[in-house]
Amino acid sequence: MKYNLTELNHIIRSRRSVKPELFSGEEIPDNALEQLLENARWAPTHGLTQPWFFKVFRGDGLNKLAEWQAATYRQITGEEKFNPKKYEKLRSRPVLASVVLAVCLKRQDTEKIPEVEEVAAVACAVQNIFLTATAMDLAAYWGSGGLTYTLEMKDYLGLGSKDQCLGFFYLGMPDRDVSDSERNPVSSFTEFIND
Repeated sequence: MKYNLTELNHIIRSRRSVKPELFSGEEIPDNALEQLLENARWAPTHGLTQPWFFKVFRGDGLNKLAEWQAATYRQITGEEKFNPKKYEKLRSRPVLASVVLAVCLKRQDTEKIPEVEEVAAVACAVQNIFLTATAMDLAAYWGSGGLTYTLEMKDYLGLGSKDQCLGFFYLGMPDRDVSDSERNPVSSFTEFIND
């Protein structure tokens, strides 16, 4: 089977992080979400552990996530460290999206595969989602701020003691064209060893 490398290159190089504040508010189609999750499961995974797990927030679930985040942030943050802007972001950002995926790592019971490899597999699954979203002209953003790494978030998501939340993936429709971006040249991050 021959694939279209030019199209693949274009998708990879066009992928951008678009923050939810730049989403249009339009819902993404159900079949798009199904395709995104289907492509996630084809990420590389050592020992076929397939450690990715997604909690999908849609509809009123987005409101529940937003309200829980804001209330929990207020509850666990001392008054001297409380930031009203952070509070408002936690309360408003989820409802700007059509869908929010809690990106989770479900650790295998035996822990045979090193954890770093399991985290990498989840990241590969997210990259598959990102690239698929780009091909569908969807806006997407992976964020790991706020309460992502807290025990409160782990409990809220119902994760096991060895599991982790690795961030939130926001999906929506863009309200404008995505800007160009630049990367360092290949020579800046490679060393060829020929002899």
